[in-house]
Amino acid sequence: MPTSDIRNFIAFAQEMAEASGAIIREAAGRINAFDSKGDDSPVTEIDRRVETELRRRIGEAFPEHGIQGEEFGAQATGADYVWVLDPIDGTKAFVAGIPVFGTLIALAHRGVPVLGVIDQPMTRERWIGADGFPTTLNGTRVATSGRTVLSEAVLSTSNIELYDPASLPVFEALRSSVHWCVYGGSCYAYGRLASGGIDVAIDRFTTPHDVLAHVPVIANAGGVITDWEGAPLTLHSSGRCLAAANPALHRAALDRIARRRPAGTPAA
Repeated sequence: MPTSDIRNFIAFAQEMAEASGAIIREAAGRINAFDSKGDDSPVTEIDRRVETELRRRIGEAFPEHGIQGEEFGAQATGADYVWVLDPIDGTKAFVAGIPVFGTLIALAHRGVPVLGVIDQPMTRERWIGADGFPTTLNGTRVATSGRTVLSEAVLSTSNIELYDPASLPVFEALRSSVHWCVYGGSCYAYGRLASGGIDVAIDRFTTPHDVLAHVPVIANAGGVITDWEGAPLTLHSSGRCLAAANPALHRAALDRIARRRPAGTPAA
């Protein structure tokens, strides 16, 4: 992909993050009503309002691009470029007023994520990663930690309730191998991994909306992020992910969970 193209996409993704952040900040602290979706996860009018605005902007700027959104589904996902949107990742935290939620924006080229944005609108922290560019936090380059020993690592997982009985042993095997664990960070934890504050993250997400933006952010900060079998994450991945600060730590974490993976874990 030409450098000029990715620069244009980065600038456009920045504009979308500004727009989503303005909507979320205006609503934060006064929104506590929500609906439950089919999987019993919550959705608010702000989730829908943000995604509607982002879709409008994509449709005007890049009508030939596809979109896969958390709230309104997929359109033209066979296009070379597909935007993947999670308007509020961490809706439960948003409703509760705990600022670990954020907007996730990813751009996949032929199924592979090449641009990712993790935007935390309340703290105004924005991580951007793109192929050929170093990951930045508010314009300043960041890098993952240099920790390579699993027993010394800080682990993160977003929500223990996401693990079913078959997959919970995967998390428990990794948790028993690290120094300590933080919980409930949602997308914010992956930004902190890119900045060196967290060393390993594991989650059992159910869709690519939850994870694709993290891929360029972490990879271009020096980290590694894959599915639970070590395969690359793509537009067609299940959402299960394992991220680490560097290849050595990722290999150690992957080896630790290998014997605990549930049978039939889908690859990316």
